[in-house]
Amino acid sequence: MRIDIISCVPGLLESFFAHSILKRAQQGGYVEVVLHDIRDYSVNKHRTIDDYAFGGGAGMVLQIEPIARCIRALQAERTYDEVIYLTPDGEQMQQKMVNSLSLKGNLIMLCGHYKGVDQRVRDLFITKEISIGDYVLSGGELAAAVLSDAIIRLLPGVLNDETSALTDSFQDNLLAPPVYSRPADFEGHTVPDILMSGHEAKIEEWRYRQAVQRTRERRPDLLD
Repeated sequence: MRIDIISCVPGLLESFFAHSILKRAQQGGYVEVVLHDIRDYSVNKHRTIDDYAFGGGAGMVLQIEPIARCIRALQAERTYDEVIYLTPDGEQMQQKMVNSLSLKGNLIMLCGHYKGVDQRVRDLFITKEISIGDYVLSGGELAAAVLSDAIIRLLPGVLNDETSALTDSFQDNLLAPPVYSRPADFEGHTVPDILMSGHEAKIEEWRYRQAVQRTRERRPDLLD
């Protein structure tokens, strides 16, 4: 997979992709993440990428020309499965959506900024609009990082134990059950006996019951 992220502040993302699982995924050749500065595609020497909104109002708008030049340059080099715009008014990000995107080959992610992008960008180039929650951030960089992380960890070979991702919360519309590690007894707080029984079937049954209970208490809408 290749993920191209278009941003007016790509430096915000450099550190995020330089550590931990995301770093190993790139080093292992499972994914290539490329950051692009919109200012590099500006149509003037001042590297301007934003302007006032027609009709007035507060805030600046990312212009269509630099973004169009960047997307077209990328599309001239390879075929992309989706051109994604990270925006608060997009489709709510869900695990099923992430699962589907993890099966794609090449993705472009466009990070909004200021008051957003010229609507014509969305009309002409964007194939999917995604929101990570009902709140507004200063820019789409954090949203692009969240979406990328959720996708990349599902790619075959990225996690040491590929079954780990399959048992995460939301994969089966249930929250994950409680987990425990050593020591078995911490100041009188002990690990449930069933988890140390070695009886795999009973352990899985216990985990399922715990997952259902936790989901019923915290996210009953998932059970609906």
